[in-house]
Amino acid sequence: MTDFIINQIQAQSGLGLLCLVAVFFYIGLITIGGGQVGITIMQQVLVDQFHLIDPEFFYSMVAISESTPGPIGINIATYIGTELYGVFGGAVSTFGEVLPSLICIILIARFFGKFSEKKGVQAAFSTLRPAVSGVVAVAGVRIIIIALFILREGFLLSAPSTWNDNIQIYGINAIFYVLCLIVLFRTKIHPVFLVAAGAVFGVIFC
Repeated sequence: MTDFIINQIQAQSGLGLLCLVAVFFYIGLITIGGGQVGITIMQQVLVDQFHLIDPEFFYSMVAISESTPGPIGINIATYIGTELYGVFGGAVSTFGEVLPSLICIILIARFFGKFSEKKGVQAAFSTLRPAVSGVVAVAGVRIIIIALFILREGFLLSAPSTWNDNIQIYGINAIFYVLCLIVLFRTKIHPVFLVAAGAVFGVIFC
């Protein structure tokens, strides 16, 4: 099913908005575990597979989407659609992103109560949790790499032994990152204040 969708997207990539809806429908269809999982999937589809945007721009979108209210996956879809095709592009990309979830939740609301106690269903959910946790961890690592390091071309394809030659740390970003972690774990300050501080910090020092 997903291979068919990918082939159709690649075959009709010149259709603009229709292709955009298909891309985000595909992303919404295979995103299991929420917006953080969607970050990894969007990066693979939008950046690595279809090359619609470059990695640094994508993670700038992630930062903005994390800093604004609402589900991050929908925020990213709206932002990318608007950036590529204007306001209407934002609307249709958002529609494509939420449509698979809407269909699934309607079906679940209708039938899940009848099957939730079955051993097969419970086993499926028990194995989904660790799998989704791993995908979320990958998304977190990717964001940290983009945020704290300058990556030279070919870094992700290079051997680990040569990584020291291909990366350079953003020292000031790393210091601020560590300070935010300390404040977050040792105080009761609301994360929104750290997000706002990050924006101000970036304007002043970066």
